[in-house]
Amino acid sequence: MLLRMSTLFLRTLREDPADAEVPSHKLLVRAGYVRRVAPGIYSWLPLGKIVLENVARVVREEMDAMGGQEVLFPALLPREYYEATGRWTEYGDTLFRLKDRKGGDYLLGPTHEELFTDMVKGEYSSYKDYPVILYQIQTKYRDEARPRAGILRGREFLMKDSYSFDLDDDGLKRSYELHREAYIKLFDRLGIDYKIVFAVSGAMGGSASEEFLAPCETGEDTFVACHNCGYAANAEAVVTPAPPAVTAGHPALEVLDTPDTPTIESLVSLVNERYGLGITAADTLKNIVVKVRTPGSDQTETLIVGLPGDREVDFKRLEASLSPGIPEIFEAADFERHPGLVRGYIGPQVLKELGIRYLVDPRVVAGSAWVTGANEAGRHAAHVVAGRDFEADGTIEAAEVRAGDDCPRCGHRLSIDRGIEIGHIFQLGRKYADAASLDALGPDGKPIRVTMGSYGVGVSRAVAVLAEQKHDELGLVWPREVAPADVHIVGTGKENQVEVAVRLAEELQAKGLRVLVDDRAGVSPGVKFKDAELLGVPTILIIGRGLAQGVAELRDRASGVKEEIPLSEAAARVLAAAVPEA
Repeated sequence: MLLRMSTLFLRTLREDPADAEVPSHKLLVRAGYVRRVAPGIYSWLPLGKIVLENVARVVREEMDAMGGQEVLFPALLPREYYEATGRWTEYGDTLFRLKDRKGGDYLLGPTHEELFTDMVKGEYSSYKDYPVILYQIQTKYRDEARPRAGILRGREFLMKDSYSFDLDDDGLKRSYELHREAYIKLFDRLGIDYKIVFAVSGAMGGSASEEFLAPCETGEDTFVACHNCGYAANAEAVVTPAPPAVTAGHPALEVLDTPDTPTIESLVSLVNERYGLGITAADTLKNIVVKVRTPGSDQTETLIVGLPGDREVDFKRLEASLSPGIPEIFEAADFERHPGLVRGYIGPQVLKELGIRYLVDPRVVAGSAWVTGANEAGRHAAHVVAGRDFEADGTIEAAEVRAGDDCPRCGHRLSIDRGIEIGHIFQLGRKYADAASLDALGPDGKPIRVTMGSYGVGVSRAVAVLAEQKHDELGLVWPREVAPADVHIVGTGKENQVEVAVRLAEELQAKGLRVLVDDRAGVSPGVKFKDAELLGVPTILIIGRGLAQGVAELRDRASGVKEEIPLSEAAARVLAAAVPEA
């Protein structure tokens, strides 16, 4: 492949786009890889398309190597498939819904479990046909409420999704491990730094679930890691270790006058000063009221979540715990409809008689005593004991996770970081097979319900992740596996310098290298150098002033190392850098 800058459809920019918030967005736009069409929707220019296809190629090669077979489904899908599994409503507002001219309901596919299941049901019937792994690389659509960060969080994106079909749970585990190993190989090949963490399944359903996260300051996902035992989990999947139940006796519940205590801090200060309780914020019980809406419906349930007062609610953890229900803020009008809930002074003592479901943080164990609302304006209650003065309807993981929290596996301290999801693997089980009645006829003539796994890789997102992780103050620094070219040859300006650059480019292209040559006339050397650094090709070869002395300059984009080499050795040195075994 030979790309000439003089004819390449490319325009680099010197200024960051006004709406860009993260490095990948800034650099991919400035370097002419992508262009914005609408919020969360981008076009790919020639160099960007090459990088995107290189990522897809690596994904495809590893999927094929593990025994996957590629198919392709439409993006426009009829409602009935998603109605059968309940996801027409579960997905809520994230679905792009539309009608055809006859009034039929359709959607733009966010994922394709239903279609894969239906395809296998239509083609396979015997236990002898299984196991099978099918995959596709295709554009997906999700109506993100807040598309941001360029192609990192878009409403249209390229994704690889694959599905395994097995006859039993042991087979599912084998397929899951095959995908896990394939993901490790493909992300290693792409050059992405990543962490494998426990995750929640959400609307996908299923049991075992892991995410591949790329650690990055701009990531929207929070994850924890234990450096003692290796435990790692997405914040939404972190399990809070429950302290042992308390058996010691407590004083009787006592109602306290606590005027002007709008915050936990002011409450703690007052009760310690006035009543000598000697408590901290962690000894108070905060009660948060939310509405839980059923997807696709206006029906809501009032729910109260109790957690220690030194913790805030992590809304993403709350959403994950309540899925497919959708939590919403409890507003002033809602309090008016529930006069039994005294805003700012809610305690769990009366919730049973009010018929309101009450879920608590795992730290709220039987026998634990708290300072909490007394359900009277200006008053709180002390020595409110779980199991004696109130009963919870269950536990919920909704409190924020903090650095230094106990590891649920070994008890050591957890560290916390941010990352970007680049892959997710699920053991789905039989949710979709049950919905479609996907059975295989067993050797005894009896039906066997098939069990499934689902596995995704964000192909277009991987491009953005690489840009996030692989850049410096000068521009992009692509790993060779995905770079738009192996070498960027710059003819700095004079006619003979450009001629030599083109001649070398043609020679290297004939040897199988992907070559980008800057053969533009009338462009200053400084502009050409800045473009070469911005575009991020791993090897840069400059044919400039040293040509008169028979030398060229070879630059390694990642290390920044520069050296002058004899022009006669240039082709061999570039070839050796691009193909080390050569």
